[in-house]
Amino acid sequence: MNNLNDPQEWNIRPERRGDGGDGNKWNYALLVPIIGLAAFRWIWSRESQREVLEVKKKYDKSMQAIRDAMDRKYKETLRENRQETIHLELELEKEKNRAEGYRQAIASQSQQLMEERRRLSQEREALTGEKRKALMAGATGALLHMALERESKSEWHKGAVAALREVEEGLLKRQEAFCSILVPREKRLEIERDVLVRVVQERSLAQLDMESDLKDIFRNDSQCAHYLNKDKHNNGSLMWVYLRYWQLQVTLQKHRRAEATLLERKSSNL
Repeated sequence: MNNLNDPQEWNIRPERRGDGGDGNKWNYALLVPIIGLAAFRWIWSRESQREVLEVKKKYDKSMQAIRDAMDRKYKETLRENRQETIHLELELEKEKNRAEGYRQAIASQSQQLMEERRRLSQEREALTGEKRKALMAGATGALLHMALERESKSEWHKGAVAALREVEEGLLKRQEAFCSILVPREKRLEIERDVLVRVVQERSLAQLDMESDLKDIFRNDSQCAHYLNKDKHNNGSLMWVYLRYWQLQVTLQKHRRAEATLLERKSSNL
């Protein structure tokens, strides 16, 4: 189609037969936009490639920063876990050494108590033999029996026996609280203080030196029966050894006081 505003030389006409130069104008007219389109596509491809490379660089940089941060966090966490593990191992070793020390102390204390109990049993047997001999002696035996009866009814002996019963009840409550997961620690400490105060205030127990023995029980007696146990007398181990020891001491003091009474009477008669 011809443009009427342009000169004739610029109008595109079908190539005439025999005309050598006018036919190439049609080819040039198509070549210019094709070359322009190719140049535009090349420039656009270069720009797109450059933007893609920039985005890729930013992505790689961000990913590298994230990896570095995660690596630092991992190393810090690993270092903290190692430090905590070392601390826990040290604490565990301390607890093992402490438990071993307690075990040795309890074993040594139990051995001492057994020896003391054996000695008191021997003294009791000796007193029983002396009592038997005194009974066989007739009047002296009757006097010893009367002296023992008076000592059994004395305020000192009644107070000591009653106080030991209260101490036994207090130790049963304390051990029950120690073995129970429901009783708070403050309650157990309150029971322990009450038992210590009761012992200190009781004059009849002054010669037994029970305060240090009770503290030893509170530190070392951790014996508990099965969690389904209903009998509180099944709890405790060291406390029962001490209770038997205190009872034997009270019995021994009763015999000594009765013997001292007889000796005083014998001296006064002379």
